Amino acid sequence: MSIGPVQLIVLGFNHPNFHGEIIAELERLRQSDTVRVIDALAVYKDADGEVEVEHLSNLTQEEAVELGSKVGALIGLGIDGEEGLIAGAERGAEAAIDGVAVLDDPRAWDVLGDIPNDSAAALLLIEHHWAVPLRDAIARAGGFRLSDGFISPLDLVGIGLLAAEEAKVLHDLETAAAANYN
Repeated sequence: MSIGPVQLIVLGFNHPNFHGEIIAELERLRQSDTVRVIDALAVYKDADGEVEVEHLSNLTQEEAVELGSKVGALIGLGIDGEEGLIAGAERGAEAAIDGVAVLDDPRAWDVLGDIPNDSAAALLLIEHHWAVPLRDAIARAGGFRLSDGFISPLDLVGIGLLAAEEAKVLHDLETAAAANYN
């Protein structure tokens, strides 16, 4: 199975107030073949740091069975309890035997540790279908990814892509909930 570039997006929520708007937008993007949600988890962390996980997805039942809990495996979370953790470890060991570098970097991103107590996060593992031809063209030209990241609207003012007023509105929209995020 060929797969496009994949990104893990972690979104924080102080007090989730979901009305289906996020899932609806992800579904719209899927229908336009822009992205595919490979896996999605809602992680709730109570005041004592205990984690509760709920699997979210707009995958068909067939896709969900094929892909399993990829976010859980990626971040080291046994979504299916001990059996899921063991299955993920076995798949990682098989990849290592096949010569594939697995996630063993001690400086790796600690997604669960980044979620403050008494809050929630949505973890979205997204495949960018739109980027497949670009990625392939870059590879054919001998190129490779060095880094990536989202740019703050405020940084776009300095290079002339946004007016200061528009950037402030977007920045405030992006960070309003984060102001109270532990």
